[in-house]
Amino acid sequence: MRINRILLSVALVVVALVIQVAVLARLQLPGATPDLVLLVVLGLAFVWGPVSGAFIGFGAGLLADLAPPADHAAGRYALVLCIIGYVAGMARPENGQLKSAFTPMAFVVVAALGSTLLYAGVGALVGDTAARHVGLGSLLFTAAVYDLLLAPFTVPLIMALARRTENDPVADSSSGDVAAGWLASGTGLRIGSQRGGMRLRAARSRAARAGRIKGVKRL
Repeated sequence: MRINRILLSVALVVVALVIQVAVLARLQLPGATPDLVLLVVLGLAFVWGPVSGAFIGFGAGLLADLAPPADHAAGRYALVLCIIGYVAGMARPENGQLKSAFTPMAFVVVAALGSTLLYAGVGALVGDTAARHVGLGSLLFTAAVYDLLLAPFTVPLIMALARRTENDPVADSSSGDVAAGWLASGTGLRIGSQRGGMRLRAARSRAARAGRIKGVKRL
């Protein structure tokens, strides 16, 4: 990963974890706690891809495992977010073009349900049956609702910040930039055609300069 990506991901994960532990966890909402760290991992994975998403998910999960008042084995949530980050990166479109925000929002719901199930499953393997006492159904429903309510206010912003770490604001489509897809869908701009026009103008400019140089040599 690039240095600017590492710095941005660390900053976002730390801020999200502090807000989650100091504010969201103390609201005493019924069921699950809104998972702001999960949304950060999703937003970055949507832009940077599966490998970066897996690394960021593992680091974010490990910090969450160690942050007080942690009451479970370290590495448990790191494994969950590592898997979620990798899958989120794989789910990005090939050309980064999205017709609507339905796909990322749907994946937020899937990620909320998947992370809750994975966390409970790993806990069952190590003898932690807390999910049974709280009620797995209630945890799944509230996790999906809370994360879906937070996602429109966090995921697009995280994706925009992640996009700014790239050197080229209109990088090629192979980068799978979902934020660019949202921009194109909302404004009607075709980034690919813009790049083609820029290349055509650059070629014409070089041809004109070459013609002027040849004219000078003939004189």
